[in-house]
Amino acid sequence: VQLQASGGGVVQVGAFLRLSCAASGLGLAYYAMAWFRQSPGKEREFVAASSRSTLRSFYADSVKGRFTISKDNAKNTVTLQMNTLKPEDTAVYYCAADRVIGYDGDYEAPKSTSEYEAWGQGTLVTVSS
Repeated sequence: VQLQASGGGVVQVGAFLRLSCAASGLGLAYYAMAWFRQSPGKEREFVAASSRSTLRSFYADSVKGRFTISKDNAKNTVTLQMNTLKPEDTAVYYCAADRVIGYDGDYEAPKSTSEYEAWGQGTLVTVSS
């Protein structure tokens, strides 16, 4: 699967932004999808994920209640709606794919980047105060 992330930009504190990740190749119905982010000088960190079947969603504590991940298997897209943005949300955001085979009712989204098989190129989000 190939991933293309988009939607980043410069916004003010408290604003919202919607990131999109479009997939080509093998459909997203075969993958759990996640968003990670990386700030300068920091390691890439987990932000949110949606299970392969979309029945389960996962969020980092820092974004819980403000960000929403949505995965559309029919359209092969995953979005990250980011509300009430803070300066600490400034980062390059990456979408990532985790191939999942079979039943995913007990799926737990990996927080380690090494567990993901494909990555988008990243889109920069800057939140100015």
